Amino acid sequence: MARLRDIVIDCKHPASLARFWAAVLDDYEIAPYDDEELARLRSIGVESPEDDPTVLLQRLDGAPPRIFLVLVPEPKTVKNRVHLDIDGDVDAVLALGATLVAKYEGHHLLNDPEGNEFCVIP
Repeated sequence: MARLRDIVIDCKHPASLARFWAAVLDDYEIAPYDDEELARLRSIGVESPEDDPTVLLQRLDGAPPRIFLVLVPEPKTVKNRVHLDIDGDVDAVLALGATLVAKYEGHHLLNDPEGNEFCVIP
């Protein structure tokens, strides 16, 4: 009936959060900015990809899901209703800027640099 296309993460600075997630996720990269995309950004008053209000992470193989980091004006105030679970090295993810919230049997609850919860399964 349907399949997952995109994951959207609200944040206060999409470019820096995209760099975090691109470093955490082995098979994702920030989508390159070609001349057309840079011109589109300039047309809406954005002079640098660093200030892009919507940054796209894409899988290296082009398969879904894509991850969009989207600028929102309000700060995060409550627990996420949906979060990512990833397989990985907890210490390596912490070294990239995540913070440990709690350890549970079989997984660790972390916050990304903007406070969004996610779980790492070692």
